[in-house]
Amino acid sequence: MQSSQRMPAIFVGHGSPMNAIEDNDYTRAWQQLGQRFPAPKAILMISAHWMTHGVGITAMAAPPTIHDFGGFPQALFDIRYPAPGDPALAAQIAASLAPLPVALDQEWGLDHGTWSVLVKMYPQAQIPVLQLSLDMTQPAQWHFELGRRLSALREQGILLMGSGNVVHNLRRVALHAPAYDWAQRFNDVMREAILTQDMDKLIHYEQFGQDAALSVPTTEHFLPLLYIAGSVTADDQISIVAEGMDLGSISMMSVVVTNSQ
Repeated sequence: MQSSQRMPAIFVGHGSPMNAIEDNDYTRAWQQLGQRFPAPKAILMISAHWMTHGVGITAMAAPPTIHDFGGFPQALFDIRYPAPGDPALAAQIAASLAPLPVALDQEWGLDHGTWSVLVKMYPQAQIPVLQLSLDMTQPAQWHFELGRRLSALREQGILLMGSGNVVHNLRRVALHAPAYDWAQRFNDVMREAILTQDMDKLIHYEQFGQDAALSVPTTEHFLPLLYIAGSVTADDQISIVAEGMDLGSISMMSVVVTNSQ
C-alpha cells in the first residue's frame, strides 16, 4: 500500500491573469486548496506559458516574476511573487529523468500561469517553486508518460501542478457570452474522462473531431492536464474542485488527484 503522505497532484484552469487580483469562485477554490493539504516541500509547476524545444527546469535560487501579457491594469504588473527556487532540487529532478536531457534553466522564472494561481493558494510565497517547460516537439502521449515519471515526486513531499485550460480558444472569446455548444460538449467529455480515469480519451482528445479542434486549437493549455493525468496511481481518486466556462470558450475546470487510502 502506498503511503498516505503522498502529496496531491493538481491541474488548475487558470484563465485570465486578472484572477490574480480578483475574488471569484475560481480564486476562492484555489485558496481553499492551499489550506486543504499539508504545506509541500516544493511545487513543480507545468505551465501552459513556458513552451520550449526540449525540456527545461528553472534552476535559479530566486526565480523572477514574469509578466508575460499585455493590455491589463497596472495593478497586475505590480504583482511580485517572490517564492524561492531550489537549484539542488532542480538538479535532482533533472537527473531523475535521465536519459531524457533536461536543461537547468537560469533565465525563465515564474510566468503568470504559475503565479496568478499560487498568489491565491500560497500568498506568503514561502514554498520553493520550480517550473518544468513544455517540449512542444512532442506528442500528447509523451507528455502523459513524462507525468507518469514525475509521479514519484509526490512521495517526496512535492506538489505536482499543471496550469492551463481544458478548453482555450482566445479567437472565439466573447464578453458575457454563454459557453459555445462545441466548448461545452468537449469540456463535458473531458470531465467524464477525468472522473472515470479514461486516460485514453484524454491523450487522444483529437478523436472528438471539430469540438476538439475548436476547443484545443493549440495544445499548450491542454498539455499540462496530461502531466497530472499521468501522475495518477492505482489508489488515487480524482475530483473536480472548480468549473465553469468564461468568455464562451475558456474552461475553468480544476482537478485534484489525491490518495484514497
